[in-house]
Amino acid sequence: MSTAYDAERQVAVAAVRRACVLTSSVFNKLVRNETLTKDDKSPVTVGDFSAQALVNTMLGRAFPDDPIVGEEDSADLRDPSGAALRDRVVALANEALTAPLEAHEKAEWGIGGRALTADELLAAIDRGNHAGGRTGRMWTLDPIDGTKGFLRGEQYAVCLALVVDARVELGVIGCPNLPADPAQPGGARGCIFVAVRGQGAHQLPLADPLGAAPPRRLAIPAFGADPLNLLESVEKAHAKLSFNERVAQILGVTRAPTRMDSQAKYCALARGDGGVYLRMPTGTGYREKIWDHAPGSVLVEEAGGVITDSRGEPLDFGLGRTLGENFGVVAAGKEVHSRVLGAIKRAKEEEAQGQ
Repeated sequence: MSTAYDAERQVAVAAVRRACVLTSSVFNKLVRNETLTKDDKSPVTVGDFSAQALVNTMLGRAFPDDPIVGEEDSADLRDPSGAALRDRVVALANEALTAPLEAHEKAEWGIGGRALTADELLAAIDRGNHAGGRTGRMWTLDPIDGTKGFLRGEQYAVCLALVVDARVELGVIGCPNLPADPAQPGGARGCIFVAVRGQGAHQLPLADPLGAAPPRRLAIPAFGADPLNLLESVEKAHAKLSFNERVAQILGVTRAPTRMDSQAKYCALARGDGGVYLRMPTGTGYREKIWDHAPGSVLVEEAGGVITDSRGEPLDFGLGRTLGENFGVVAAGKEVHSRVLGAIKRAKEEEAQGQ
């Protein structure tokens, strides 16, 4: 029986799977096998561009009228100084696009056939330049979320969402390095997480997400104070971890936080690996991008959780490419969320009083 957004879900899962294979290939070819300086982000740049070219090509073929809010544009690749980078991006994107069709994939999505020209791929990348807004359909894409996690061979994610009239209706997050079973961290890795509004949240195997194996339905468990723990960013620049520590103390949390890069934290929350995802702003001026939270937000909600800013206000995906003024992000199960907001309020009052 057909349900809402079936076609979008099928294309999005296929696109994210191919992008996960592509980015894993970039890691194996350019991170493991090349000597990089400490601050060299070139593999991420190659992965970002080539994955965005791949996903945007598939979305453009399947849904030609849908705009895309993406992280990258092709200006650097079009400059003569970017010729070497452009050649790598073209080669990797075409390797992913021309790979043989898997079951449930369709040639009309622009895959399994001919290689595209550099101009075609650059144009696909630039489909991601939409400004966002309050009305209509649009996709959000972060081709590699978690730059440093990617470079370390740890957690990163390919993140895609469909937003309709400022409400996230579909979210797909691919996590190539996340253990399929959190109880067996040394076991099989690679998951895709999918949520369609009103249809629940599910975990699929990355190797065969649309195969015969039934998807695992996700539900955030009811945490008591004792087993509760926080999911946080690894990088201190991304969240105010000292503030999180005080919030945890007020909540009576005794377990150490679980730290990982990217929207993999939303996936971990949705399946119960942690009790609260807390991302408080590190300072003024920074604005959260909608692609950093759109797919994770619907995943959490469809797993039975609540996501708001630190004031308890819903995240607004209709403001453009950002979420506007940064008041942080709080995601948790329904039983816990209000307690976390109360702890944040108390910690802010203490901070204001200089305690």
